Amino acid sequence: MTGTLTVPRIRERQVIRMVTMKDVAQEAGVSIATVSRVLNGKDRGRIKPEIARQIKRIAEDLGYRPNLVARNLKTRSSRILGFVSDEIATTPFAGRIMLGAQDAARELGYILLAVNTGNDPDLERRQIGIVRQYGADGFLYAMMYHRKVDVPEQLDDLPVVLVDAEDRAGARPSICPDEYGIGYTATRRLLDAGCRRIAYFGADVPIVAQSERLAGYRAALDESPIGYDDRLVLAIDEHDVHGDVPRLFDECRPDGVFCFNDVRAHLAYREANRLGLTVGRDLSVVGVDNQPFIAGILSPALTSVELPHYEMGYWSVRKLISLIERTGDSAMPEPSAVEGASSLLADLNLMLPAGIHAPLPSLTQDQAQISCVLVEKDSVAPVPQN
Repeated sequence: MTGTLTVPRIRERQVIRMVTMKDVAQEAGVSIATVSRVLNGKDRGRIKPEIARQIKRIAEDLGYRPNLVARNLKTRSSRILGFVSDEIATTPFAGRIMLGAQDAARELGYILLAVNTGNDPDLERRQIGIVRQYGADGFLYAMMYHRKVDVPEQLDDLPVVLVDAEDRAGARPSICPDEYGIGYTATRRLLDAGCRRIAYFGADVPIVAQSERLAGYRAALDESPIGYDDRLVLAIDEHDVHGDVPRLFDECRPDGVFCFNDVRAHLAYREANRLGLTVGRDLSVVGVDNQPFIAGILSPALTSVELPHYEMGYWSVRKLISLIERTGDSAMPEPSAVEGASSLLADLNLMLPAGIHAPLPSLTQDQAQISCVLVEKDSVAPVPQN
């Protein structure tokens, strides 16, 4: 029997050619060197902004993607940044630090690898080791609450920037909220409303955020005619398990309360309800964090100081990259001015009152602070005149 062997046809594989800088240069009518400077973020002060924007737009339209393998072999850089946090990555409101960090990394051609340690030292050591296996060029070391920490020895040989924390040894740069300013601004707002017995519901843990907010509170009172009274100061947990808040209200009857955070503010609301007082009329309350699931749900809505989480994340990456690449402000693209940058900040602002955006400190600063904004809602009102 004679048969015919049918040889299957091999489908020709379509080769997709990568878009190169040369393609972008030809389309833009500029040199390859000019395209290289723009796409590598080294155009500031060398190339007109309108030309840089045009080049970035053309690169995006053509689908240009940098050859990271070639770049990394040339520079011996992975363009990977490690992000180590205690619990930020799993916390909705502080997770905005991650959004800011990711935005800045993307704008500057880096990738962020984030790990969450859950405050477990052994897990932290393992997680850092894993990220280091990817050849991370540097690390962000972030904390949930502003405090002094010891940077892990595993990171001794790499650039590190601390986020919402300070290096106990004072050797590493950091970015934090202006905690003193938070306490001062919140207390000043209550004074301006006419409050004369202003309590402070502080934290019961020895962290920088607590001591500095208390210092700002005290400074504002010391400048005022009423002065500081330590009987109005409490150091309590978020549930007031010892019942200190009712005792303070019964003994001193404050007409204003500044709270370490929004969670503690609910204790003031609870006391107002117990005593038949109305928040925003008989009692004014200011919190810190502006957490949507607290400040926006309490009735009346809580006036609160907004922490600059997004800005801290954004600045920390720019600072870290300036250390890695040994550049300063002058070599960095303008913040949030990169054509084609993520719209995360615009999206983020949908969750915040319009116009809230703290100015970024200079990258030349090593212990930088970002000022915070008081978000006015309905829990502060002029004290009724008897």
